[in-house]
Amino acid sequence: MSSYLRSANSNIEGEYELSVETDRIIERARSMAGVFVGGDPDCIAFGQNMTTLNFNLSRAMGRTLRPGDEIITTALDHEANVSPWLLLAQDRDLVVRQVGLREDLALDMDDLRAKLSDRTRVVAFSLTSNAVGTLTPAREISDLAHSVGALAWVDAVAYAAHRRIDVAAMGCDVLLCSPYKFFGPHLGMAWMRRDLAESLPAERVRPAGQEPPGHRFETGTLSHEAIAGFIAAVEYLASLGAGDDLRLALDTAYQAIEDHETELAHHFMRQFTGLNGVRIAGVASPDAERRVGTFGIAVDGMEPAAVARALGRAGVYTWNGSFYAQSIMEHLGMDVERGLLRAGMVHYNTTQDIDRFICELDRLVTSGTSAV
Repeated sequence: MSSYLRSANSNIEGEYELSVETDRIIERARSMAGVFVGGDPDCIAFGQNMTTLNFNLSRAMGRTLRPGDEIITTALDHEANVSPWLLLAQDRDLVVRQVGLREDLALDMDDLRAKLSDRTRVVAFSLTSNAVGTLTPAREISDLAHSVGALAWVDAVAYAAHRRIDVAAMGCDVLLCSPYKFFGPHLGMAWMRRDLAESLPAERVRPAGQEPPGHRFETGTLSHEAIAGFIAAVEYLASLGAGDDLRLALDTAYQAIEDHETELAHHFMRQFTGLNGVRIAGVASPDAERRVGTFGIAVDGMEPAAVARALGRAGVYTWNGSFYAQSIMEHLGMDVERGLLRAGMVHYNTTQDIDRFICELDRLVTSGTSAV
């Protein structure tokens, strides 16, 4: 990003070298984004962030809907894939139905089947919970959506650092993610099926171009430096794999990431079972088919913010709150403002990192409120 700002900072479509170089960078980023998600690069749209992009795309979808049409969301989702649909429903007299959760915070697939109808137009869901790490069966959900003629509209933000995205294998129609979640800059990115990219009514200024189709949803001037940073993030991920081909390098990188993170999750849960006064919210299994290494934790008698603050002073960085996953907190009967403590692990973490976290958390729990 700093290199771009020093050597190529320019607007697009100019008749001079710096502008031409910016055009090349954006074209390369689209190509790499296509490989990253396993889809058509022409159907990639970049934006300020995932939430802004999803408001934009959901509004475009809304212009094709009629009063009484139905949207399905899930209680696992971050609000970025819930609130846009709720607000759209208010404006266009739509019906939003929310799929509930099982006791272990896995998605209740029977409830999803029961809520599908011939009025369902969109099934909006996350690939994994950003709050508690639960994975969802993406292909099954997409197939169920398609069985009633609805679109599968996917939030991959919390998934992209942990698992390989493949829109073809998932069978989804729209997918959004945020490069900052996979070691890149603050930026939003979306892929959509070509016919949707070409036909959904985009809100744009009149002179703006229509090609490639994904560009129709890029309102105004993009952050070119962030797009350059996205390229670097994908190159970094590819460097963790093997092979000269980007697709193969990402495939092997993500397999290594999944294997390592699964081992970390197993270690985390083995160590965690020795603690008193704490519990994991959600899926208790560390198996890769059921969760990623993101753990929502409740600490008896302590405020999550106070625990996170004390851990931070000890050099152990966690997060606390609702993580904008409001429906999960409501399902758990928790104060949305209070929320949970969250510990997450990625490919560069080690078992020693986990042991340090467990040790510090145990010290806090044993010492009680005086330690925080």
